[in-house]
Amino acid sequence: MKRRWIAPAVLVGVVVMAGSALAAWKHASLAEADALAASQPEPAELVAIAVAQQRQHSRTTTSIGTVVALRSISVRNELPGTVKQVSLVPGQIVEAGTVLVALDVSVEQAELRALEAQAELARTQFARMQRMSEQRAASEMEVDTARAEREVSLAQIEKTRAVIARKTIRAPFRSRVGIADVHPGQYLNEGSLLTTLQGVDDSVYVDFTVAQQVAAALRPGTSVAVLTTGDHAIEAHILAIDAKVDPTTRNAMVRARVRDVESAPTPGASVRVQVPLGTPTVAVAIPASALRKGPSGDHVFVVEQDEKGDMRARTRAVTVDAMTGDEIVVTAGLSAGERVAASGSFKLREAALVVAATPSPAVAANTVATTTLQ
Repeated sequence: MKRRWIAPAVLVGVVVMAGSALAAWKHASLAEADALAASQPEPAELVAIAVAQQRQHSRTTTSIGTVVALRSISVRNELPGTVKQVSLVPGQIVEAGTVLVALDVSVEQAELRALEAQAELARTQFARMQRMSEQRAASEMEVDTARAEREVSLAQIEKTRAVIARKTIRAPFRSRVGIADVHPGQYLNEGSLLTTLQGVDDSVYVDFTVAQQVAAALRPGTSVAVLTTGDHAIEAHILAIDAKVDPTTRNAMVRARVRDVESAPTPGASVRVQVPLGTPTVAVAIPASALRKGPSGDHVFVVEQDEKGDMRARTRAVTVDAMTGDEIVVTAGLSAGERVAASGSFKLREAALVVAATPSPAVAANTVATTTLQ
């Protein structure tokens, strides 16, 4: 019986000894790997570092507006007639009083000469009646009749001259001529569209609509930004706010005035208008590349020194209010002067070791220009 247990016992002893030796070897290997890893330097991530800059920030809303000339009309003829003279050159600037279109008035001029002759006869007869009345050779009724005939003749002359003037269309103010399709010899019915005139002034209007809550906070003189092609901003000031709100859209019409007429688009052009909301607040601006998004919301990596003096990335939740160009405006979670990881921040994690990248001269110049915007 004893011999039967000897072989299994020896086998168990061999297995135990082999397991112990293997465990000792594994422990020694792990200890050697830990020691080797401890002797290796911690990897560092190369990132660009930016400094959060303080800004005066105003919340804005954007609306679509239309450029409107201070004076703009459609030119039409009041009376029918045949075109005798045309001075409509599209794009040309004309002064007030310039003849644009002249209709044929030969008939009216002939009538005017006949009426002037009749008026001269009536004036002579009235003078004669006055002399005869002084000599008691004519009654007061005859004198009054002669006076009335003279006044009627003069009135007929004024009427004919008015018809001639109405058949001569002149520019009412200094303006730019629009496209026209009028030619000499052409017959025009009453009210035919001849061209359009856009006033040439030192400023233009921009009409846009805003929600009734926004309109309630606006006041004449408030500054707004008119954005043209290429996001070029032109300063404008609110001139008036409509007295009523559209019951369908609940929007109110606002009119602003642009003084920089040289930079403003032509009348009728569509522009974007940035309207301020409330009073300016103090915020900080950082490069847009510094913002990271995650399940917990927006955050950035703030670069801080640890107890050894090494720079490490620390996750910081922030509140973003707006984006202006290549910058984002942060209203909470970050203070001016703090350093954040910009380009390369996507590689970071909490407590990661970072190394600041040296920007090229072009990048450095761009960074300086960006941080000095107000």
